[in-house]
Amino acid sequence: MKANIHPQYFEDTVVICACGKSFITGSTKQHISVEVCSQCHPFYTGEQRLIDTKGKAEEFNRRMEQAKTYKQTRAAKKNREEKGQREAKTLKELLSEA
Repeated sequence: MKANIHPQYFEDTVVICACGKSFITGSTKQHISVEVCSQCHPFYTGEQRLIDTKGKAEEFNRRMEQAKTYKQTRAAKKNREEKGQREAKTLKELLSEA
């Protein structure tokens, strides 16, 4: 093996989770911050909760709201077009009878 190519190894690295739990492990970094650990991860706790990173849940909800609004406006426009076509048919029928 080549000498002096490996990073420094810390045996007392402190890992701190967003939930507040911390533990000591070995790593090439001296301090590590994580968002989820075994004490707060839904797989281990059995809880049903969303772990939202970077606003993904809000973005999804916003898209669904836009889709619903688009669907409603499209249906209203289609109803207006159909009503206009029915009125045009009745107008043609009236003109042809006269």
